[in-house]
Amino acid sequence: MSKTEDSETLQDLGRASIQIVHDLKNQLNGLKLYATFLRRRLEKSERPDDEQETVVKLIEGLDRAASDLATIVEYGRQIELKKQPGFEVQKILRTVVSSFAGPAPQLVIDPSSDSVQGTLDPSKLTDAFKWISNAALKNRLPDESEAAAKPLSIKVSALDNTNAIIEWSGLQKIDHDPFRSFVGSDEIRLALAAKIIEAHGGSAKVVDDRFVVQLPLSG
Repeated sequence: MSKTEDSETLQDLGRASIQIVHDLKNQLNGLKLYATFLRRRLEKSERPDDEQETVVKLIEGLDRAASDLATIVEYGRQIELKKQPGFEVQKILRTVVSSFAGPAPQLVIDPSSDSVQGTLDPSKLTDAFKWISNAALKNRLPDESEAAAKPLSIKVSALDNTNAIIEWSGLQKIDHDPFRSFVGSDEIRLALAAKIIEAHGGSAKVVDDRFVVQLPLSG
């Protein structure tokens, strides 16, 4: 078999895999409808709380599985960017930080960060940075003095005025590349985040105790 035939076979397998995953997602959504109907029946018949809790957990599990499959389908498709010139990286990150707002600061932008603008797809990058931030929060170092996790710091800087560097610092040591492992919901989303960043011509990686994204600023 020639290299061209090998490539075509792999493309066919990729398309078939995406369709299979898409069909599985639809089947899970169908099961969720039945489970939701069952939950309502249990509520009306005043069944024991543990039975209702079991159905609620089943629905939550189906939701997670369907969401993961939807992310895999999106990963398998080509990333189509809608870039906007002069868009500020800080603005994207402020949107992300506000989505994690809670009673105590968990995610903060380093006040020394530069204001960096580029030709970017703000919608796609908002999703990518949110998934990276969520994973970073789950992997941050604990604050032993307060028996609580330290707020996570995000810093933005410009490299030669041509690239933005975004760093999520203060993470625990990670012994693998979470942007390439596809192990669990968070890392499936990290893989898609990396693909979005790479579609911009950038990169996403782990460096010591940091997630580091390099993002070209020109279109």
